[in-house]
Amino acid sequence: MGLPQFVLASASPARRRLLQMVGIEPIVRVSNFDESQIQTENATELVETLARCKAEAIAPQFDSALIVGCDSVLLLNGEIHGKPENTEVAIARWQHMSGQVGELYTGHAIIDQPQQQILVRTQVTRVYFAQMSDRAIRAYVATGEPLKCAGAFALEGRGGLFVDKIEGCHSNVIGLSLPLLRQMLSQLGYEVTDFW
Repeated sequence: MGLPQFVLASASPARRRLLQMVGIEPIVRVSNFDESQIQTENATELVETLARCKAEAIAPQFDSALIVGCDSVLLLNGEIHGKPENTEVAIARWQHMSGQVGELYTGHAIIDQPQQQILVRTQVTRVYFAQMSDRAIRAYVATGEPLKCAGAFALEGRGGLFVDKIEGCHSNVIGLSLPLLRQMLSQLGYEVTDFW
């Protein structure tokens, strides 16, 4: 039996680039799952449920695939933050995040159709934000980058300038933990190298 197709249930170019960077060329399918359906104050529960729902939403399009769904949020002072709705929200959020430490949660779900299994896990990385001036915040938000990202920053983009350090998995902050993906694939009986 051949290997299942590797499908990424995400619109995120950053997640796709992470996979390509390590030699996996995923089939990309955007789930268009309505995230507002899921309401919970628990960050782990939220990202795991959303990751699973995104993967499940596109599963019917395939017969024999590994479908990976992911979702990220930033937890800061007990509050969960996804993508900011608009420029004003992004500016206010950065004023709040400046000089603070947040935790970036990414939920990962893999539906293994050939084996009829589903694995769901979360990775958490601590993010130390730089102290920023209002001028820098407004300039960064004006680039549009923060509006596309959970937590209103892209570590692999200009946002990387405003993160002093991280503790934990670096790729997790970009949207997909490569070590966790490797471990989950291994648990399902695959080597990550099988998908090169």
